[in-house]
Amino acid sequence: MRRARLALVIAVVTLSGAGSAAAANYAQETLDRYFRIEYQVASSGARPVVSGYVYNLHPGTPAERMQLSIESLDASGNVVGTSSTWVLGNVPPGNRAYFTARAVPGVSYRVQVLSFDWGSRGGSTN
Repeated sequence: MRRARLALVIAVVTLSGAGSAAAANYAQETLDRYFRIEYQVASSGARPVVSGYVYNLHPGTPAERMQLSIESLDASGNVVGTSSTWVLGNVPPGNRAYFTARAVPGVSYRVQVLSFDWGSRGGSTN
């Protein structure tokens, strides 16, 4: 019984370590080299709508499953609310993809890449 528990603990530790090794973390400065985001804000009822395009500047590699963070800022530049949205489809290399989301009301907004996966080179462009 004790050996079974020990084996289970070792398996869990091994699997959890393997999963985290595959994840890549990027500093915002690095993401700014790979992606450019253009957006506008439109009034729509109680919550404004932030919409625009993400441009993939990385040659030959599509970005997949991209999620964006939208921060609503006050007049001093402090964050007063956050929301997120998924980019529709992949972001092809050298091309762009559209996004739109409701946001928390603010004086200004900051949109940044929250997460994504690099696709395979020569991958789909949908």
